[in-house]
Amino acid sequence: MAKIIEGLYYSESHEFVKVEGEYAYIGITDFAQGQLGNVTYIEFPEVDDEISAGDSFGSVESVKAASDLTSPVSGVVVEINETLEDEPELVNKDAYSNWLIKVKLSDHSELESLMTPQAYTDICK
Repeated sequence: MAKIIEGLYYSESHEFVKVEGEYAYIGITDFAQGQLGNVTYIEFPEVDDEISAGDSFGSVESVKAASDLTSPVSGVVVEINETLEDEPELVNKDAYSNWLIKVKLSDHSELESLMTPQAYTDICK
């Protein structure tokens, strides 16, 4: 069973959102990395890019597939996890501590449309 963490928000496209004040850390879930297999490359947006909920902000490539990353929230990218540019396989080791991007949220109410850990557990079954 994939690891699902309390206190995070989840999207149907298997991204997680960890909120800290006005910022959100976005990454792929443990379920997603398990489905992808060994991650070999991550395409990131640029810092200062504006992203919108539901839009693609990059992609993850693995030995099995390439998958678009869909933003669960809207905002401005303030940081990318540069460690993953050289070591994308860290996502397979611990998807939740190896977030992809940090975004300054533009609309906190968007979080209400995301899934709770329990709802996300149900779609992973």
